[in-house]
Amino acid sequence: MHLILNRIRYGTEVLLIMSLLSMVILTFADVIGRRLFDMPIYGAHDITEHIMALIVFSGLPLLTSARGHLAVDLFDRFIMSNTMRWWRGLICILIGLILLVVSYQFAVAAIEAEEIQEVSQELLIPRSYMYAFISLSCFISSLAAILPSHRSSDVHPEEAI
Repeated sequence: MHLILNRIRYGTEVLLIMSLLSMVILTFADVIGRRLFDMPIYGAHDITEHIMALIVFSGLPLLTSARGHLAVDLFDRFIMSNTMRWWRGLICILIGLILLVVSYQFAVAAIEAEEIQEVSQELLIPRSYMYAFISLSCFISSLAAILPSHRSSDVHPEEAI
């Protein structure tokens, strides 16, 4: 099971890297075309918008499973003690429930976008697929929030000063 999850994680990381690289190349080419040749890439805004959503919501399950979200460690001395395990569990359940609500809302948005044939402005890319992807990503993230955390071997927690 761990082998399958590690391969999925690795594939997702490769997808993230390639998406970020393609967005950088597209932005660079668009700026060069716009500034030097007065010919911007048609639809670059739409493509960048979709790639950005792909990057953010592909990384969300990875970030959630590693417990890498932004956290204020003001009360860590008290909360990280064994007597407060219930609190950390409650927070994980609440995060999972919130992500389930977001997933549900994007599923509703995907259905509505399919019904009204919502598309992007320039390239007329259907929005329902992106909403469905975001919904799936939030659903997987809600499961990852409830399950035990996965820490990569190359990630080391910060030491308190």
